[in-house]
Amino acid sequence: MGYRLGVDVGGTFTDLLLFDTASSAFWRHKTPSTPHDSSEGILNGVTAICEKAGIAPGDVDFFLHGTTVATNAVLEGKGARVGLVTTEGYRHVMQIARSFVPGGLAGWIVWPKPQPLAALEDTVTIAGRISSEGDEIRPIDDTDIRTQLSALKANGVEAITVSLINAYANGMHEKRVGELAAEILPGVPVSLSHEVLPEMQEYERTLTTVANAAVRPVVGKYVSNLRSRLAEAGMNGKLSLLRSDGGLMSAQKAEEHPVNILMSGPAGGVTGAIWVGRNAGIRNILTLDVGGTSTDVALIENLEARRQRTTEVGHLSVRASALDVKTVGAGGGSIAYVPELTRALRVGPQSAGAVPGPVAYGKGGTLPTVTDANVVLGYLPENLLGGTFNLDREGAKKAVQTIADALGIDLMAAARGIIDIVNENMFGALRMISVQQGYDPRDFALMGFGGAGPLHVNAVARLMGSWPAISPVSPGVLCALGDATTRMRTETARSFSRLASQTEAADLIAILDEMAAQTRAELLADGVPEDEISTAFEVDVRYAGQAFEVPLTITADVLNADGISGILERFDAEHKRLFTFNMDTPHEIVNLRAVAMGRALDLPAAELEKGDGNPIGAKMRDHTLWMDGREQAAVIYDRSRLRAGDVIPGPAIVCEMDSTTLIESGCTGTVDHVGNILINLA
Repeated sequence: MGYRLGVDVGGTFTDLLLFDTASSAFWRHKTPSTPHDSSEGILNGVTAICEKAGIAPGDVDFFLHGTTVATNAVLEGKGARVGLVTTEGYRHVMQIARSFVPGGLAGWIVWPKPQPLAALEDTVTIAGRISSEGDEIRPIDDTDIRTQLSALKANGVEAITVSLINAYANGMHEKRVGELAAEILPGVPVSLSHEVLPEMQEYERTLTTVANAAVRPVVGKYVSNLRSRLAEAGMNGKLSLLRSDGGLMSAQKAEEHPVNILMSGPAGGVTGAIWVGRNAGIRNILTLDVGGTSTDVALIENLEARRQRTTEVGHLSVRASALDVKTVGAGGGSIAYVPELTRALRVGPQSAGAVPGPVAYGKGGTLPTVTDANVVLGYLPENLLGGTFNLDREGAKKAVQTIADALGIDLMAAARGIIDIVNENMFGALRMISVQQGYDPRDFALMGFGGAGPLHVNAVARLMGSWPAISPVSPGVLCALGDATTRMRTETARSFSRLASQTEAADLIAILDEMAAQTRAELLADGVPEDEISTAFEVDVRYAGQAFEVPLTITADVLNADGISGILERFDAEHKRLFTFNMDTPHEIVNLRAVAMGRALDLPAAELEKGDGNPIGAKMRDHTLWMDGREQAAVIYDRSRLRAGDVIPGPAIVCEMDSTTLIESGCTGTVDHVGNILINLA
């Protein structure tokens, strides 16, 4: 199968991992991100990693990429100006929205309502109507449509959304509007709601399609530019992007439906953690992905990541499948400060990012960050990335001293305070995806990755009671490893909306089989061999009258064997786990989905040479660090020289090219057979 290159672009570093599928050998590389043009940093990394492996860029067969370009377009308000075409009487669908207000009691008093992605002045309506059964009640009028599209053209819209009432049941009116839009606004991308999200609930369908339209020009430009730059470098391998749900989609599909890559970046780490867990024999994992700008956390149960039916980016919540990942503004570049009003230490969410970065990076940063605090405490030795990146410890001390002076405490206490606060922020995010979802975190291991994850995983494991704390092999580029080892995935949805008591299993199976054929055809068109495609089904169930659904994954065999009653039993069990109660109300089957997936790559991890338990052969030097309120003697180890079975007593630091692992006092780290460091209480 040749070479697979995974590339993950973060706010501070761009991570690359090159995998030789024949020998299981891999090469890794980190290079500073280039926010002004991400492709520049990517090309720098591609050149460097291919040189390491002794191959030409043209030898890479698959370029697999996790990106935050769509996420950032939404967060920064840099999406395209969207024109919305909807049905007469529904012009204010985006403004009315849902009556949900975030925050606690009386949150509405101070809640600034977000500006809709499609402005009212860029929203037009047309005559015509489809019934909820898919029958045409009133025909559309081409003259009327041309008039409204011309008005949008005069407004200078950069993308078009067509979302007509009941289009999920019959999309023929939307198709005609799309044809006329292509004629009147040539070159302007058009998103049709029955293609993007063929489900009922007009607001969610409209919002999701508008979000798709808003980021489509941005993503299209990015993908096109990246494809050109890669071609110039001689790389002609297949370009695929990571979906929010952890699967891969072709670059062409990503340009057409970018709403499915809104959470592309964090998904890579979760898929990488599953690969590590499978090879290490650990099935239940909480992930702690700490980058330079933020921390992403997720829950993996029995080597399956939890998925959700909504993708949330900032205030935007769209109906698109995504891994259940929570993000907090806590990373290595998070800035520490003391507000004048409260005189209480705060950390993040503001970040120093890649430019200028932490003070210790020596790139012009002046504000104290989490990385600077780690350097001051001695948790980060003065050289990173295998000695190619030297840290300015004196500069870090001066920066953190400003916090100490503002609080009236000594330097080390201030530095440790910064670390304690950022650890608590991570702890809060992990509780959201475990305790608040009905899971006991003590039943899970905690895996720390990203450039800074292994520095914090031991301390956060103490807070969570989640053991072992795992520092995986190549933790700094695990997101890129996830990109390189995941598989193609696509899905389609359809509204069903029928009481379970009035539904036969055969009715569901007939519709699901039809949907499965559609998704399989999409993967075949993307070049996936037919014998490598597998299919799964999802059913959204709720109690009649509820405003939300619980998604359940099923197979045709289970549906045939257990019937509708089997689905309802699973729903009741999941509902009770999530909400602690069940209801006597009848059940309603709301939506159906078919998911097609390519073959999962069975790529084994290389096993380490067996050691005698003594890590002395990997010792680099003695060291001192600040922990538990005092200066302590520690040892720095070279991870590349550790052997399977080595036991490392804390406090200790384990260095490698892409990350640094901290083992705290009172804990020990044991190296497993594939090189993961498993940290437990001594």
